[in-house]
Amino acid sequence: MTIALLPWGNVIEDFLDTIGVSLESFCNEFTGSYMFRYVEALKQAGVRTVLICVSARVIKTSRFTHRPTGATIYVVPALGVYKILRARMLNPYGHTVKDAFGEIRGTRWLLFPVLSILREVVVFLTTPPKSLTRILQSERCSVILCQEYEYPRFDVCVLLGWLKRLPVFATFQGGDYQRSRLERYVRPVTLRACDGLIIAAQSEMRRVRTRYRISAAKMACIFNPIDLHLWRGMDRDDARAQLGIPADASVVAWHGRISIWKKGLDILLEAWEQVCRERPARDLRLILVGTGEDATKFSQRLAGLTKQNVLWLNEFLHDPLIIRRYLSAANVYAFPSRHEGFPVAPLEAMGCGLPIAAAEVQGIPDILEGGERSGGIIVPRESATHLASAVGRLLDDEVWSRELGMRARQRVEDHFSLEAVGHQLRNFLFSGRPSH
Repeated sequence: MTIALLPWGNVIEDFLDTIGVSLESFCNEFTGSYMFRYVEALKQAGVRTVLICVSARVIKTSRFTHRPTGATIYVVPALGVYKILRARMLNPYGHTVKDAFGEIRGTRWLLFPVLSILREVVVFLTTPPKSLTRILQSERCSVILCQEYEYPRFDVCVLLGWLKRLPVFATFQGGDYQRSRLERYVRPVTLRACDGLIIAAQSEMRRVRTRYRISAAKMACIFNPIDLHLWRGMDRDDARAQLGIPADASVVAWHGRISIWKKGLDILLEAWEQVCRERPARDLRLILVGTGEDATKFSQRLAGLTKQNVLWLNEFLHDPLIIRRYLSAANVYAFPSRHEGFPVAPLEAMGCGLPIAAAEVQGIPDILEGGERSGGIIVPRESATHLASAVGRLLDDEVWSRELGMRARQRVEDHFSLEAVGHQLRNFLFSGRPSH
């Protein structure tokens, strides 16, 4: 059994460039994505995955083997028409003509109707059907799985699946919005025509049922998996000794992509200053691991903090063992995001035995079902005050904090293992039976 997995986005560089990862590194070292966790989980269930990425920089289809997982990766050229349009656009993901093409001045206003149409259709013009068809046939793929259903690549794949008589599924990883008006008319049709949707967040399930009137029988609640053999805590004192952190310090950790608004990093820094103000005699440390498109702005924000007690590793780490060391050095994990799909970062922290203080974004109520019963405290979104209060409570009561950390580990063992998720995925993708 073989599935084709297609990631979100116009071209793969739109993702890799923001985190400073080359295509070569992506194929040889990269593991920091739900995609490769799906690969590992499906492998546990006897299913092979072929990852198909669209690129604006390659001139011919190339085949690679992903070293960490053994998965086959194809990198295919984007359609020529997309490359031509992209060269003339400021931002192909822009929500308005101005966002996409920049200021419309002088005689360019005569082109406004044309530019409006191009902005609408450009996101539909990246996926090359012929190249995709050749790969599906040569690799004998029997299922197509798209990363997001709220994206034009899904619509193209549904049409292709209908023509080639292949079932098409899609997951939800945070794409609960549309970028063009054309999608309003296309998406209801393709969602009803596809074979199934994998949605871990109950709030997103309700949205899809309400907006598109999709039956519950077509949706499966399957969580994103993690490798629990990899994501487990090491001795805290050893981790701190390796990182140069005092054994008696109180440490809070966060890791992920440096996207200030989406990840709520401004909220985290505001909450952190409150935690520090309320505990002036304590040795408090904040560990941040990751980089991204807002790294420069974030560095400026850090420079303005009252206390310089923040350790920021401003790089994208390929080695999860290094991330695990930083997480293991912490007492508490903070998760302040404004927008998520089904986040993996808190699962990794829970696997390392950390109690979680998390904003109530998509996926968090499902991960921390019952709140403290599952190892964490859920706070209102965009509230630095509530986040600071939750983090402070966990830092002040070490016995209770350790208890929540053990509950967090148990929660991921019971519901997020590669083995459990892999079999749920196989059952749904190849039999159409929802998982509960």
